[in-house]
Amino acid sequence: MAKPLILVSNDDGITAPGIRMLVRVAMKIGEVVVVAPDGPQSGMGHAITIGNTLRLDRSIALEDLGVEAYECSGTPADCVKLAKHHVLRERTPDLVVSGINHGSNSSISVLYSGTMSAAIEAAIEGLPAIGFSLCDYGHGADFSHTEAYVEKIIRQAIVNRIPENTALNVNFPKKSDEPIKGIKICRQAHAKWQEEFDERLDPNNRKYYWMTGSFVNFDKGEDTDEWALVNNYISIVPCQFDLTAHHAIGMLNEDWDF
Repeated sequence: MAKPLILVSNDDGITAPGIRMLVRVAMKIGEVVVVAPDGPQSGMGHAITIGNTLRLDRSIALEDLGVEAYECSGTPADCVKLAKHHVLRERTPDLVVSGINHGSNSSISVLYSGTMSAAIEAAIEGLPAIGFSLCDYGHGADFSHTEAYVEKIIRQAIVNRIPENTALNVNFPKKSDEPIKGIKICRQAHAKWQEEFDERLDPNNRKYYWMTGSFVNFDKGEDTDEWALVNNYISIVPCQFDLTAHHAIGMLNEDWDF
């Protein structure tokens, strides 16, 4: 029986420690092909390259793992498009996995996330997909406690499948002295980033800004990704690319006069 074909991408770049761990795990399960950005693309969301050329080259970044890998000058969504329509144009991946992201992609961060945009782009292409993220922004973030769970989730996705037009947003709590309590299927918490802008002057006395701020969670529910992560659970949120506010269609039809 042929091994499943697994496409791996990310947004932290092909040299990031998270993608190295994800590739190692995926190689236990199937044949792996990597197409990832040649440098960091965090916070790019679902951006695609339309005004510049794209470059795609064989990469030596993961050569020691013996995996077929390519680095792309574009965004995470570009990487999946190129993988689907060029690198693997005569083959169809059984699963697309993205990450493991260095930092949380829970709640509203899913909209800004390049990691999840790679997974959602795969879902748009009709491919089952998962984005993995670790809620640790530290330079020396420890990914080791995610390994067994990543393998378990990938195997479940291969055997039991992922619902059509859906990408799974998987977030891991930061490693602590206490073991992870388990996995919870969650909804996205109602929360947002409250931005502030630090105004400064450059040497030519021109203003420039650093965006800062804090994360504000308005959601008190115990079925959200934020609750799960705070309580040391892994969160899995099924995400869709259909952004239609279906509940608003009736109100607009009834109340608006066209």
